[in-house]
Amino acid sequence: MQANRLITTLSALILLAGCAGQRAQQTAARPPAEVKAELVRLMPAKVADREGWATDIYAAFAAQKLSPTTQNLCSVLAVAEQESTFQVDPTVPGMGKIARDEIDRRAARVHIPALLVSAALQVRSPSGKRYSERLNAARSEKELSAIFDDFIAMVPLGKTLFAGFNPVHTAGPMQVSVEFAEQHAQNYPYPVTGTIRHEVFTRRGGMYFGIAHLLGYPVNYNDPLYRFADFNAGWYASRNAAFQNAVSRASGVPLALDGDVIRYDSIMPGTTELAVRTLGKQLGMRNPAIRDQLEKGQTLGFEDTQLYKQVFALAEKAEGKPLPRAVLPGIELHSPKITRKLTTAWFAKRVDERYRRCMGRAGA
Repeated sequence: MQANRLITTLSALILLAGCAGQRAQQTAARPPAEVKAELVRLMPAKVADREGWATDIYAAFAAQKLSPTTQNLCSVLAVAEQESTFQVDPTVPGMGKIARDEIDRRAARVHIPALLVSAALQVRSPSGKRYSERLNAARSEKELSAIFDDFIAMVPLGKTLFAGFNPVHTAGPMQVSVEFAEQHAQNYPYPVTGTIRHEVFTRRGGMYFGIAHLLGYPVNYNDPLYRFADFNAGWYASRNAAFQNAVSRASGVPLALDGDVIRYDSIMPGTTELAVRTLGKQLGMRNPAIRDQLEKGQTLGFEDTQLYKQVFALAEKAEGKPLPRAVLPGIELHSPKITRKLTTAWFAKRVDERYRRCMGRAGA
């Protein structure tokens, strides 16, 4: 019996030592060459210039002090594969028509006759070609963005139609938002000779800002699926959709689970805020306090607020069971580039499939 107890104790100690070793391996700094080699190994077989991709991805992780775990590497590779199949400037079918339709919509909004728009597009651009010719020949977002930049700067009508406006909102191999990149460029590690918009169209810039958008904020998710949804719908959209679900269960007010807990573009309350107000007495909170705490909805700290905790407590009491803290947002995707009905949930699940294949290649 004593021998058996000794063997059991030794086995437990060995197991604990093994677990401790695994934790140390996961948190210890990894040599750059090791991370790059893993990236090359994990990329789909058809990717060209794998070493170049690995270098730019590793540089983005290092510059942002993000942990290059296998899970994080596979998350990035899955999004890049889904968004562009590892093309720095992916082509878009019918790009010229998309651009012309956007011009016509914009012109109609400001009541400019179609004939005047057509005449403006006959002006020769800095490349020597007419704008109409360049639009018809455009095959990618980078080409289209450059055309609009020239058009705005060179053509008098361009300033009227598109002052401060470029219809290309996402770019690069991870299709990251240009606006997001401009807002998070303060620590960008490369020299910028043009604009941040131009940098997003490069591999190094597209990967840097795409990785920042995917991994550059803390979450309490237990599944990367919800990060993939947030990449499409905005930071904390999955967490906020779960909060909206709890608000709806507690108040009885049907809500769209879109992750928007507040209207940041207006002082007027949105549907979620109005639903929370109906719980004011039960929460012991007045409208200004509700508003103040909802304004933390774009931070991790929202989960520590009285509002967040008490709404879930009310909802779970009403339902008689725990409620999820993350829900895939119910958002339908709209873009001139999208020709079929797609949703944020569809996007997240497709990326998750690629992520799991990548983890399989890693042997995880």
